[in-house]
This record gives sequence, C-alpha cells and structure tokens, in this order.
Amino acid sequence: MADTDTDPVFNIQRVYLKDLSLEQPNSPQILLEQEQPQIDIKLGVDAQQIADGVFEATVTATVQTQVKDKTIFLVEAKQAGIFEIRNLPAEQMPQVLGIACPQIIYPYLRGNIADVVTRAGFPPVHLTEINFQGMFEQRAAAEAQAALEAAGEQPQATTITA
Repeated sequence: MADTDTDPVFNIQRVYLKDLSLEQPNSPQILLEQEQPQIDIKLGVDAQQIADGVFEATVTATVQTQVKDKTIFLVEAKQAGIFEIRNLPAEQMPQVLGIACPQIIYPYLRGNIADVVTRAGFPPVHLTEINFQGMFEQRAAAEAQAALEAAGEQPQATTITA
C-alpha cells in the first residue's frame, strides 16, 4: 500500500477578490468625447507562502482607458486564491505558483473587471486569454539577464516572445 503522506497534493482552498477599485476622474465631461479611447492593460502575478503547505497566489490587473491625455476610467483589481500544495519537488514550485495557480484565478479576475466596467456604465472590457507559461518564461529570462549584468558578465543576445 502506498504512503499517502508523500503523495503530491494540489487543492484549491478558496478563490476571492482581494482588491478592486474604479476611478472616473474626468466624469461627466469625458463621457461626451466622441474620439475612440485607448486602452492600456498591465498584468502582474505574485505568490507567497502563508502557512505550511498553504500558498496565496494573486493576479493583478490595471486597466486604464484614455482619450488624448485624459483618463476615462481606471480599474485596479487583485484576484487571489489560496492553494494547498504539498509534496512537490522544490524545483516545480515556481512553475506551479507562477503558471498553474494564475491560470485558475485569471478567469475570475476577467469576469470581475468586465462586471465592474459594465456597472460603471461602459461597454465591458474583456481581457484576452493569457499564456502564463510564456509570461513566466519571459520573466525568468529577464531575471537571469539581470543577474548576469549584476555579476558583470557580458550578456548573450536573447529574443523573448510571449
């Protein structure tokens, strides 16, 4: 009989909206603009251990729409999840926390942003699907490059595509 205390464990304990803000600093005047707005979206991923074998992973999005240099609306949202992760090799943890957990959390973040933008009276903003593996690999390559430069070594040319 196998020893179940050493079997890998990956359980979702909870997914929750950790932070959400909406600003419309130039309303109502900006709402009369006829020009097509520009949308800028920034995403971030983070994770931390909160107890033995328990981790919080977060995906943060900042969505800003502007006409000329005036903001129409700015949404900042942080979606989080608590995950029980045990008995995985240490070298696999960065990928689990940086790829697998964000892939689970991100659909909730997308829905919450679309909902708050719609409730604010605007057409919904639908965030596109994200390749979290590509994002993870790009960040790892950038960190390796920075470490080489900090060590004074000559960096090798690399091309990063997401």
